[in-house]
Amino acid sequence: QVQVVESGGGLVQPGGSLRLSCTASGIIFDFQFTAWYRQAPGKKREMVAIITSAGNTIYSDSVQGRFTISQANTKNTVILQMNALKPEDTAVYYCNIDQTISGLGTTSGYWGQGTQVTVSS
Repeated sequence: QVQVVESGGGLVQPGGSLRLSCTASGIIFDFQFTAWYRQAPGKKREMVAIITSAGNTIYSDSVQGRFTISQANTKNTVILQMNALKPEDTAVYYCNIDQTISGLGTTSGYWGQGTQVTVSS
């Protein structure tokens, strides 16, 4: 059975940092595309960052230069390092894994339950 679990969310002051983890079990991570999405109250879900099995990355304009997505040394784990956080980064962050990049953001792959990130003073 496939499970995707996010962790690392919390409350942080503006300018602070958080490190989110996405750990998958039951699938082979090396052959997947992994993305972080976020959804703030009253807003549509948006893509934050994508990492391919080859380690190539894509970022949304809103987080470029502040967030870094990477594959952890621990197998089947992807990290989202978030620096210089802003109040507008407040959202529930979800990890999504799919066999194809075109499947990301759809129901074709696997999703975690999400982790809350709140940026506030």
